[in-house]
This record gives sequence, structure tokens and C-alpha cells, in this order.
Amino acid sequence: MRMQKLAAAILGAGVLAVTAGITLPLTAAAATGDATVTIVHGIPNTPVDVYANGSKVLSGFTFKTVTSPLTLPAGTYAIDLRKAGAPASSAPILAASETVPAGANVTIVADLTAGGQPALTPFVNDTSAVGSGQGRLVVRHAAAAPAVDVYAGSDKVISGLANGQQKALTVPAGTVPAKVTLAGQSAAVLGPVSVPVTAGMGTVVYAIGSASGHTLTAVTQQYPLGGSPSGAQAGSGGLGADPAAPPGWPFALTAGAGVLVAVTGAIALARRRRAA
Repeated sequence: MRMQKLAAAILGAGVLAVTAGITLPLTAAAATGDATVTIVHGIPNTPVDVYANGSKVLSGFTFKTVTSPLTLPAGTYAIDLRKAGAPASSAPILAASETVPAGANVTIVADLTAGGQPALTPFVNDTSAVGSGQGRLVVRHAAAAPAVDVYAGSDKVISGLANGQQKALTVPAGTVPAKVTLAGQSAAVLGPVSVPVTAGMGTVVYAIGSASGHTLTAVTQQYPLGGSPSGAQAGSGGLGADPAAPPGWPFALTAGAGVLVAVTGAIALARRRRAA
């Protein structure tokens, strides 16, 4: 069962609401500190309006958008996602009452399950430090697609990554040539792409969209490691193809990183409730 309740969808909406000069009508319950939250829109062909505690805070949030990070008080929030332009009285695509704890650095992906149903999937961003001259590369499967393998040039570095899972790797700073295939196959369904990795930063690559719907694509997010200022965090809406990239990818698996499925107790979560 996928754990999918967290207040980040509303928080990501708040990022854009604030930059647009919109007043965010939220009151955190029992706020005792701050959390850092980023939102990724991974549902193709579905612009959404985001409602917070019954008020619209974001209009026309679109596929492949990665918000800037937002620091907000810890607390519990109620959110609704409706198709863009739909009446406030209409049934939401997704609805949740979500809680964010103090000190968390998380990303919420509005994505598709393996079976193609809309979902809110939370991931913890590991901000622990890596060695000098290195960065952390994280691959997250948030697409309506079977399990995938990830290649660096001709080398398979991740095998059988399923929807809702992630895997972290320690990578020397530089540009990583990568492609994604369906598990056990060699033909690329994403890429080749060039993934820039910055020393002292976490770089996340999200597989989003739908394989059967021919909307499978990738977006990226970066966040600081080892206590760097959270304001350095950023996102990107896409990756560039690099068919001539060299085959080598000299990195090692991060000890203990493995697959970090959703959230492990740093965040209060509950099942996502699909609106009737």
C-alpha cells in the first residue's frame, strides 16, 4: 500500500502563490517549527487548481512543473486538487488532510500510479553530506510505467526500479550520461540525457508521465547537502538529450542509501483518499 498523505501539495502551491503576490489563507495547526517542501507535477494533460482549506491558492499548475522550495511552519493542512477551471464545488481529483513535521525536507509528486491513477507521493530528501567533489544523484519512479533499469552509458547502474520507489547514488561532480529502459530491455524509453551533478548538492531525476500514453518524460530537482542554505534548492522542467555522451559513469552506490520508498517515520503520513 502506497503511503501518500503529506501537506506538501498545499505547500508547493504556496510557493507559487507567494511569488504571484497571492495571499495564502492557511493556518498551521500546532506549528512548532519549519519544514522545506517542493512540489512536482507529474500528471500529463491535467492542469490543476490547488485549494487550501477551501480557498484556491494556485491556478493552472501544469505537467512537468517543479516548484521552488518553500519553508513553512509545521502543521496539518487540508488540500484539494481540481482540474484547472473547474468550479470550487466540483469533485476534486485528489483530496487529503496532511501533516508536515518540523525539520523535514520533502518533495511531493502529483503523479500516476503504475496503473495510471492520480496520486500524491511523498519522498524524503536525504540532506546528509557526501565526500568532497561529490554529489548525490537520486532516481525516482513516479510514472505510469513498469519497473525500469537505469544506465550510465552502457553500464546498468539501477535494476528493476518500480513505481513509487527511489534509489540514491554517490556521484563525482560533472555531467552524467544516462538512459532509462524497461526492466530487462535495452531500448531507451527515456534518454539518453545529460544530468548535471553539482558538488555538495542532491540532484533528483523523476520519471513522470505515462508509458502507454506516450507522455513519459523526466524532470529534475536540486537541493543542498550537509547543512547548506535551503534557498539554494532549485528545480528544472526537463533534461536535454545527449546521444553522443561517453559510456563511462564512475560512481559508487551510497552505502545504506538503497531504495527509500516514500517516507519512513520522519513525516506523519496516511493513505491518500481519492475523491468520489
